[in-house]
Amino acid sequence: MVFPPSKAMALALDAARAAAARGEVPVGAVISDAAGQIIAAAGNRTRELHDPTAHAELLAIRAAGAALGSERLIGCTLTVTLEPCAMCAAAIAAARLDRLVYGAADPKSGGVEAGARIFSHAQTHHRPELISGVAEAECAALLKDFFAARRD
Repeated sequence: MVFPPSKAMALALDAARAAAARGEVPVGAVISDAAGQIIAAAGNRTRELHDPTAHAELLAIRAAGAALGSERLIGCTLTVTLEPCAMCAAAIAAARLDRLVYGAADPKSGGVEAGARIFSHAQTHHRPELISGVAEAECAALLKDFFAARRD
């Protein structure tokens, strides 16, 4: 079954909601191949796994690599609900993902268009196509509501 980009973001949002239900920061990521087939989906699991690297993007990259039998995800798209941090952006470059699609910007901890801007460094050997702001309001609201509930 082939999923259009909007379906990939819908699945990423589902993974983010599932992460929130587990008490994790609600970030979800989906990796699809060039034909739009979903290869992997994940939500944050840093608290559950006691692993600061268990971000949704890294979990999805690991699962996609295992599914494809390759450390290079050439031809693949990562769709994520929040702008990736510097750690995840570096992993995206290392995985050679063709495209990064994300929803909400992260001016505090982002590593793509904010903060470290990993893809702009000369040392970065691969730069994916970047599409930002997809379902931005819904992605941002999910995070805002999650943190507002924690403050109440």
